[in-house]
Amino acid sequence: MIRRSLPTEPFDFLAAGELPAPSLGPDEAASILAALGGSGELTALGSQQDQNFLVSGPDGPSAVLKLANPSFPERDTLAQDAAAEQVARDCPELRVSTVLEAEGHPARAVLATSQGPVLARLLRYLPGGTFVERGWLAPSVAARMGAITGKVSRSLASFDHPGLERRLQWDLRESHGVVELLADWLGPERERVQRASLAAWSAVQAAGELPVQPGHFDLTDDNLVCAVDARLPDGIIDFGDVSRSWRVAELAITVSGLLHHSGGWAEPVQAAVRAFHAEQPLTRAEVDALWPLVVLRGAVLVASGRQQAAMDSDNDYARDALDREWRIFAAADAVPSAVVGGWLRAALGIAEPPLMVSGARLLADPPATLNLSVMSPVMDHGAWQEPGLADRLAAEAGAVAAAWAVPRLSEASECQPGAAQRAATVPTSITVWNHDELRAPWDGIARFDGDRLTLPGSPCDLILHGIAGRSGPVRAGEVLAQAGARVDVQLVRSGSEVPLLVAPDLAAGWLALTADPSGLLGVTPTEPLSSAAVLARRAQHVAEVQEHYYVDPPRIERGWRSLLIDTDARPYLDLVNNVASVGHAHPRLAAVANRRLRLLNTNSRFVYDALPAFAEALASRLPDGLDQVFFVNSGSEATDLAIRLAMAATGRRDIVALAEAYHGWTYASDAVSTSLADNPNALATRPDWVHTVPAPNSYRGRWRDADAWRYGPEAADRIRALAASGRPAAGFIAEAIQGNAGGILLPEGYLREVYAAVREGGGVTIADEVQVGLGRLGEWFWGFEQQGVVPDIVAVAKGLGNGHPVGAVITTAEIAESYRVGGYFFSSAGGSPLSCAIGSEVLAIIADEGLQANARQVGARLRAGLEALDSPWVGTVHGAGLYLGLELVRDNQRTPAPELTTELCERLRQLGVIMQATGDHGNVLKIKPPLVLTAQQADQFVTALARALADLG
Repeated sequence: MIRRSLPTEPFDFLAAGELPAPSLGPDEAASILAALGGSGELTALGSQQDQNFLVSGPDGPSAVLKLANPSFPERDTLAQDAAAEQVARDCPELRVSTVLEAEGHPARAVLATSQGPVLARLLRYLPGGTFVERGWLAPSVAARMGAITGKVSRSLASFDHPGLERRLQWDLRESHGVVELLADWLGPERERVQRASLAAWSAVQAAGELPVQPGHFDLTDDNLVCAVDARLPDGIIDFGDVSRSWRVAELAITVSGLLHHSGGWAEPVQAAVRAFHAEQPLTRAEVDALWPLVVLRGAVLVASGRQQAAMDSDNDYARDALDREWRIFAAADAVPSAVVGGWLRAALGIAEPPLMVSGARLLADPPATLNLSVMSPVMDHGAWQEPGLADRLAAEAGAVAAAWAVPRLSEASECQPGAAQRAATVPTSITVWNHDELRAPWDGIARFDGDRLTLPGSPCDLILHGIAGRSGPVRAGEVLAQAGARVDVQLVRSGSEVPLLVAPDLAAGWLALTADPSGLLGVTPTEPLSSAAVLARRAQHVAEVQEHYYVDPPRIERGWRSLLIDTDARPYLDLVNNVASVGHAHPRLAAVANRRLRLLNTNSRFVYDALPAFAEALASRLPDGLDQVFFVNSGSEATDLAIRLAMAATGRRDIVALAEAYHGWTYASDAVSTSLADNPNALATRPDWVHTVPAPNSYRGRWRDADAWRYGPEAADRIRALAASGRPAAGFIAEAIQGNAGGILLPEGYLREVYAAVREGGGVTIADEVQVGLGRLGEWFWGFEQQGVVPDIVAVAKGLGNGHPVGAVITTAEIAESYRVGGYFFSSAGGSPLSCAIGSEVLAIIADEGLQANARQVGARLRAGLEALDSPWVGTVHGAGLYLGLELVRDNQRTPAPELTTELCERLRQLGVIMQATGDHGNVLKIKPPLVLTAQQADQFVTALARALADLG
């Protein structure tokens, strides 16, 4: 039956039972558009309950024609438009889809159609896109979503309108009733959805009083939009569900939209909730009700979506959403609400006090502690990778126990970097090996089931896993179980089930359901290592300008070869640490450092063998004539000294450097650093004695591809022009690969051309090998060898000490002697016995372990894998050996994609790969792992990168 007028009574979905959307044809929609004063081509858009068309003109999309569902009274639509206007006024930083005002025509109108009267209006079109089709959402995206949701909630708290009095299926106050009403549409999943709905509804009722207010109540990844080519949300569309409901429902609906994306939901959910809480503080009851409401939202989506798709078979939008809606529900239902609630309370800093349990001792004699944490010495030299390590150590030690809640590195042995899932490393029990008889801590009735014995208690049950026992009544102090090889002692809140090992991401929630059994065993509790506490201490006492990787960084406390390990016992593949050239925690370096510190460590004015031995080792790896060595502590000091040597040798002060280069942080090394990635004001703040020539970037510079040969003559002409102007260069400094620009190789013959021009004017040449030397390029031990030149001065550091502060400058006798015009040279720690011993050992390890050959072979394999990546985001691969750069672009015009690159690094971190961006545009992955990277690890990285790129699409 066709309606003759719009209803006047408030809409009640539970009374109506269904809500078919209007379905007018394109010709009729065009007539409506003309009646509103609009014009253009119409394209149908999806909608669950209304009908939408995109209006496009010669310059592209210009508006959205929205036909409201005729089941709603007119005041409902007026309320939606008024709410949008209020949010737009209160949040000017957001783009909001408000009603367009068409001159001479109504902004909205009720028009007669073939399906009865329809309220139509033209809404502002927001260029860009939504997030619903993105495979993975970065925590930064989720945080912005949570913040926007909080701002909208705060804005609409004071909103009032008669059109708010409506009873929608999307009002989570009605959610359980909606699921029951639509249960017949659920098919084979009916029992699961109804069971989850009932449990969640009970949890909401138990949470306490929830504030009610007006809200948008549909701020999902489908209605939060971002600008063209942007990655973060900045706009809001579709106010169709504006009504009154529980305030926390606004957040629950936003959170539900995060659950169907790839990559796990823990990080994005936590980011969104924290951001909302910062804008609109949550009560304790709201935090407790949040996840049950997410479950209910998922259940309503499934039930409503299946009804709509069946009832409106032509509604592609509803049909296409079915799988996504099921994934939302399934993800929400997969974890107990009590676990997520405890986890969220911990994340917001409102966690309950830990459960406390008292009783008689389980064991007559307390066991010793077996430390299985990341910091434990028993994990040294990669021992943590040995299967069955904990049991072997316990067999050797006797009666021992491993702590509750402290992540166990021994459980990470099977965890491969690049894996989507984090290993379960956090114990919810204390494991005891080689124990005596176990006695009851309190009176009760023991239940024995298989190898598990439960003794009920309050507030926790005692559960013993891995024992043989008996069922029946027991008194405190009576024997529960006989002596055995291993038992897990767990205290679990009555009525809960908690795995013995849980993954770190939700561990706080699982642990909130347990208590520490240390007191019952007579052992001293062990505090888990806190990442948040270290970060807070760093923020308090370390100058903020000393930045750290990542917004929410892992706490890294151990390394092994090409792996870094955080305090949650998660190994990461280290793809950025060229400091650790021969790998993290190398046993030979540990032994050398230990021995040297037990002998002597002093300054280089004393005479000892380590200093000339190290100098000889360096000189032997350089061309003849480069045999005079200065020892310093860092790459910055090395390049600073190299510049001062050039000035002393020539009696001049002008230095020529490449644009987009980074050479250090001391005065002179910073002066010749022009990388905008490291200093956005670099080009504007150079002293007058520094002259730059264009970065010879053959991919995105002035001369590209086959024309890149032009950079050399151009730079040479600039150097000759300086000399002709009366300011001949004292020196020219460059890396053979521009490291911080993204690992960009210089064009063939570039340094031959430039070195000739410098020397023609009496200047000297400086090779900055701090990042690219020591065999990292595979084919060449030194970067300058790739260009077929010999510099006058070489600066080297970073990987030379494998993390210990070691740097050196090597030059000719004549240039070295020229330094005397400024006095003598001395560095207190440069060239110390310890530094020299470590530096010599690093050079020996590179040779003994064939690491230059490894860089060549694994680097070639890695480069081939990167070049084979099938992604529109991949521009090109820079570099050589194990110094590579993957440049990310938006299009075939090579437009940089910095925001995507940042997200890619975050996604790789989630996949267990440490990676950072570099380059003046921040759009190049800087790939420079330890030289011990294996072929398998290179493949793991490429696999993880391919997945991450696909996830970001």
